[in-house]
Amino acid sequence: MSGSPVVMRLVASAYSVAEKAGAIVRKVLHSGDLGIVEKTGANDLQTLADRLAQQSICASLSRRFPKLTIIGEEELPAEETGEDLIENGQAEEILQKSCPAEYSGLKEEELVVWVDPLDGTKEYTEGLLDNVTVLIGIAYGGKAIAGVINQPFYNYQHGAGAVLGRTMWGMPGLGAFGFQLQEVPGDRRIVTTTRSHSNKLVTDCVDAMEPHEVTRVGGAGNKIIQLVEGRASAYVFASPGCKKWDTCAPEAILHAVGGKLTDMHGNAYRYDANVKHMNSAGVLATLRNHEYYVSRVPPSVLQALKSD
Repeated sequence: MSGSPVVMRLVASAYSVAEKAGAIVRKVLHSGDLGIVEKTGANDLQTLADRLAQQSICASLSRRFPKLTIIGEEELPAEETGEDLIENGQAEEILQKSCPAEYSGLKEEELVVWVDPLDGTKEYTEGLLDNVTVLIGIAYGGKAIAGVINQPFYNYQHGAGAVLGRTMWGMPGLGAFGFQLQEVPGDRRIVTTTRSHSNKLVTDCVDAMEPHEVTRVGGAGNKIIQLVEGRASAYVFASPGCKKWDTCAPEAILHAVGGKLTDMHGNAYRYDANVKHMNSAGVLATLRNHEYYVSRVPPSVLQALKSD
C-alpha cells in the first residue's frame, strides 16, 4: 500500500524491524556469548545484541526511508550491514489504519527516529528478561508522535515451548495496540522506579509521592509497560540517567492512551534532531493524575535537576 501516508508506512516498517531486532536479541542470548563491553562503567553495558539490533534497525529503516534522521543509542563504526540483518517487511494491520489528519501530510525528511536497540541491557546480562525491550520512537516537530516497543522475552516464564515476544505500538490520535490497557485502582499509588541507578534524590522523590507500594525494575520501556498494564501508577526517576531514545517510543504510546511523560518540573521533553540526548531533569510518567505527582516533587529535587 504505497498510497499510505509516510508516517504510517514508517510505523508499519518499524513494527516489523522491532520484531526482527527482538529475534536478534533472543538469538544472541541463546548463543551463550553476550559479547559484553563496559561503556562508562559496570552499570552502562553494551552487548553483541545491542550492536547487532541497532545495525539491523538503522540499516533497515534507512534503506526504505533514506531521508529519515535516525539517532541510535550505540556509537558504532560505519560498516556494511549484512543482508541477514535487513528487515523489509511492513505490518499490514498498521497500513490498514487511518492516519490522524495532522500527520497525514508529513514528509520523510521531517521525521526523527530515536532508537534504543536493547533497553535494559544490565537486566539482559543478569537474566531479568522481562525487563528488556526494543524501542523505536518517531518524532515530528520535537514531539513523540508514534512509538513501537518490542518485548523479546514476553512469556519466557512459561518455560520451554512458550511463544516468546510481543510488539506494542501507539500513536496519539489513533490509539495504542498490542496490549490490554489497565489502570491501578484510583485509591492506590504504586510507584515504579530505577533498579540500578538509585541515589538519595531518587529515593527522596519517590517517598514524597507517598506511595502505597514501590517497585524497582529495569528499563524505561518496561516501566511504561507497567503503567499501561495497571502494575504502576507513576514512573518516578529524579536523576539525569535517561536519554531521549529511552523515552520517545514509550512517551508516544503513553500519550496515545491519555498518559503523560515530563521532566520533574512538569515540562515536556523535545525530540528534535539537534537536542541533547540526556533527559537532564529526570523523568516523571503517569497514566492519570500527572498534576498530583508533579506537585509532590520536593524543592531539593527541582533545585538539583534544572529543566533544559
